Amino acid sequence: MKALSYMGVGKKEVLEKDKPRVEDSTDVVVKLVKTTICGTDLHIMAGHVPEVPEGLTIGHEGVGIVEEVGDGVANFKVGDKVLISCITSCGKCHYCKKGLYAHCKDGGWILGHLIDGTQAEYVRIRHADNSLHHVPKGIDDDSLVMLSDIFPTGLEIGVLSGQVEPGCTVAIVGAGPIGMAALLTAQFYSPGKIIMIDLDDNRLELSKEFGATHTINSKDPEATIREVMELTDGVGVDVAMEAVGYPQTFDLCQQMISPGGRVAVIGVHGESVEFHLETLWIKNINVSTGLVSTYTTPMLLKTVASGKITPNELVTHHFHFNDILKAYDTFEKAAENKALKLIIDFD
Repeated sequence: MKALSYMGVGKKEVLEKDKPRVEDSTDVVVKLVKTTICGTDLHIMAGHVPEVPEGLTIGHEGVGIVEEVGDGVANFKVGDKVLISCITSCGKCHYCKKGLYAHCKDGGWILGHLIDGTQAEYVRIRHADNSLHHVPKGIDDDSLVMLSDIFPTGLEIGVLSGQVEPGCTVAIVGAGPIGMAALLTAQFYSPGKIIMIDLDDNRLELSKEFGATHTINSKDPEATIREVMELTDGVGVDVAMEAVGYPQTFDLCQQMISPGGRVAVIGVHGESVEFHLETLWIKNINVSTGLVSTYTTPMLLKTVASGKITPNELVTHHFHFNDILKAYDTFEKAAENKALKLIIDFD
């Protein structure tokens, strides 16, 4: 089979690899129908995730058809169409029993990180009964791919950890796919204002269509903070979500947060940040970080099936897997190409 592989910092290559087989009784082999490229994949390529070994197949999102099933798998059979979760969970360990699947002792985020992932024609899914989802009728494949990672991440790590509530003021720093998913799912809880902050005017305009009440281009950080304070009568925001993963964007969040507010860090951080505890200790704020556990995926599947949200709105480009290197180039130059989320098709 063909697989997109990490070949060292800044290097990637489509390689010929052996098709995966069931190795453990709880494994399933899935033939991919669609996958995508995540901002996390770009962080891997940039060397921000150093534990990724050279030659590993990248990718942790996708939809496919079950092709081979281990003897210990109870919930899936050959021919089933499935949504692949970005998180692998055994369902039995200490952390899984707490619903903290991200830290499963025999799983967590391993796909495209520690074991071969989904940017390939086939993928082996460990602990399949807890790491795959049956596809409800009526959901298009593009929307399903968005539920592998970005929507549960935006909801769990941004909205729920940030404790978004009716009437509150939310600022989302980063209008990329994760930020947009947080924007859409924040509206489940009826915030009064949602301020979208980014350097890309095209993405800011798009965020208005998705429900942002205000937008700010952050090319001037000091002016950005002044504008946030003007919009909040000098108080600051109740919830600040950092959805980029850079020290500068975290700094914006800690400057704009109000007393009693919550900073929810969604972005993948590859370097340290300055945390101004000397000014924040007295403000009664909370800072949350985290890796998604995907415990909200079943709920999101029902929400999408009912038509309450339409995740496929985030898809701006389609590529065939044969053109995945071109897709990466497009995604790496997202502002220039007006790209948000890409779909990689295998048909």
